[in-house]
Amino acid sequence: MTTLYRLLTEDDTSAFCHKVSAALAQGWALHGPPSMAFDSARGVMRCGQAVTKEIEAEYDPEMKLGRQ
Repeated sequence: MTTLYRLLTEDDTSAFCHKVSAALAQGWALHGPPSMAFDSARGVMRCGQAVTKEIEAEYDPEMKLGRQ
């Protein structure tokens, strides 16, 4: 069993919520609270949420995490 980790990031819009919701629908689990930070170069708030997922396969750095 292997635990995969992803950090989902997006501007503070509904797109971030949809990205996290899609990951949850694919079997990923929330890992800790979301975070927010101001991107002064772009003048927007950015959100981040870590997610994890248990898989049967061995970890391979070439795997596309979003497709697991």
